[in-house]
Amino acid sequence: MQQYQQLIIIIFAIINIIFFIKGYLETRKRKNAFKLVPYVLMIFGIFVWGDAVIISLFLALASIFSLLIGDWILFLLIISVFWLVRSLGETIYFFNQQFSTINRQPPKTLPGFRFYQNHSIWFAYQIFHQCIIVTTLITTIYLTHLWLG
Repeated sequence: MQQYQQLIIIIFAIINIIFFIKGYLETRKRKNAFKLVPYVLMIFGIFVWGDAVIISLFLALASIFSLLIGDWILFLLIISVFWLVRSLGETIYFFNQQFSTINRQPPKTLPGFRFYQNHSIWFAYQIFHQCIIVTTLITTIYLTHLWLG
């Protein structure tokens, strides 16, 4: 593994440890598990503070594991598989939200609402996550090939 790859993994792990601590405080102490996070955390798959507790801990541990065994491709593969599974779950979530009478997240609170401005935001989120599924499925297959090769 190259030094810059090690540095990226270390920084990624540290950032996720910080997110874990913040998520823990927001969830446990402030009872904000369902509160939306700042948009920048969404690139880590963290959408609400309750997500941060589990996802950031997972990503930090995966980073440390990849660093310890010195495998950059495995690190990328873990991230790709994570996003594949995460996006599948989000697609199902927003499909269910579209037809639910329980509105956990009003459309106006979601990024992208200014473009859709009504409940059509739900299918936009479904399609967005389906695009991520396709991308990460291909990436996962490719990285698996590299990792096993």
